[in-house]
Amino acid sequence: MGAASDGKGAAIATMTPGQVDPAADPTADPTADPAPRARRGSGHLASLREALDRPLTAYYLLLGASALLLTLGLIMVLSASSVYSFKVSDGDSYAVVKRQLMWVVLGVPSAWIASRLSPQWIRRFAWPGYFVSLGLLLLTALFGKEINGNTNWLALGPIVIQPSEIAKLALILWAAHVYANKDRRLGNLHQVMMPVVPGLLLATGLVVVGRDLGTALVLFAILLGMLWVVGAPARFFVLCISLVSVGAIYLASTSSERLSRITNFADPFKDFHNSGWQAGHGLYALSSGGWFGQGIGASQQKWGDLPEAHTDFIFAVLGEELGLVGTLLVIVLFLTIAYAALRVARDTQQPFVRYATFGIVVWLLGQMIINVGMVLALMPVIGIPLPLISYGGSSLVPTLVALGLVIGFARREPEAARALAQRRRSRSAGLSAGRVDRRGH
Repeated sequence: MGAASDGKGAAIATMTPGQVDPAADPTADPTADPAPRARRGSGHLASLREALDRPLTAYYLLLGASALLLTLGLIMVLSASSVYSFKVSDGDSYAVVKRQLMWVVLGVPSAWIASRLSPQWIRRFAWPGYFVSLGLLLLTALFGKEINGNTNWLALGPIVIQPSEIAKLALILWAAHVYANKDRRLGNLHQVMMPVVPGLLLATGLVVVGRDLGTALVLFAILLGMLWVVGAPARFFVLCISLVSVGAIYLASTSSERLSRITNFADPFKDFHNSGWQAGHGLYALSSGGWFGQGIGASQQKWGDLPEAHTDFIFAVLGEELGLVGTLLVIVLFLTIAYAALRVARDTQQPFVRYATFGIVVWLLGQMIINVGMVLALMPVIGIPLPLISYGGSSLVPTLVALGLVIGFARREPEAARALAQRRRSRSAGLSAGRVDRRGH
């Protein structure tokens, strides 16, 4: 018995990884080679790596993820705004989504035009865009319209816009243009700082005058991102973050409502009927969504309990109606855009394209993180829309234009341009052959 047992143990010990013990499975072939399974697994990884390494991968990822987010945003605006629209628009449940569709009709062609502009043409608008955005921010600070405690809206005839949303893109393109001109001198801290740091701080200061702390934090994140990509020293980041933290605490202390939101954000139920009302109902919406949600249109929180259900807190309604799966899908799509855009920034030989693309990634991804963190009660409620999802033309159109620019950068990369040209030639050759065949018949 002992010898037999020892022999069996030795046999098991000498088996290769992945081989099946014939005694445990009489039908198994003891000579079966496990290598094919390993090869199949490595083959799948190799196929995925090959697909990601194709020249047009970044282009199609940007195009597909942006289109999916825009479509999902329209669906969620339709659902989240229906009750609000019915109450404020004389029974028209589609009033808000019709306005959003109008902005989409304006934004999509604008994005297409932006994707066709060469970097040289875009750079011509860098300084004019910077001065126009500063002018709009100054007009907003002086004559702006106050909504929800923030003076960050400007009435231009029948249209009310939020200039700070337009300024985000203008400031990124301006900073990228300046840094591209200085690309070989960016080892000098003075060249890194001037004039980008004062210029962005001036724009941020004008936003702060309107008490829009959320947008000011996004602009500060853009500044830090631009400084990081051009190689500013680490001690400079520590100094900037320290100063801004002190400034943010001071600004928060000037408003009792904002201070209450900041001090209670981690536990909104501590002051549920006052400062915690919006965040608390946002958590109710997310928790009732479960894995797969209640279904499109089935949200209960949008019936008046959740303020700004179709704007700043649309992610909560999305979680209630589409569940954890829907919220993770949105986050994955934003990460897909970030991945594809960073590939463009990494592979390009043009400094302007690198800096502009990186700045746009910091803007969109940073704003998404702030919005989602706000809804999850991980950050204070500071009034930041979710790009491409929340209602609002002032946010949607600049975001679409920014994505159009990055898509244009992706399709102009040398390998991608050659692949697109080859595809067009192949398509033309196929059409010509088809016409010849039809004539022959």
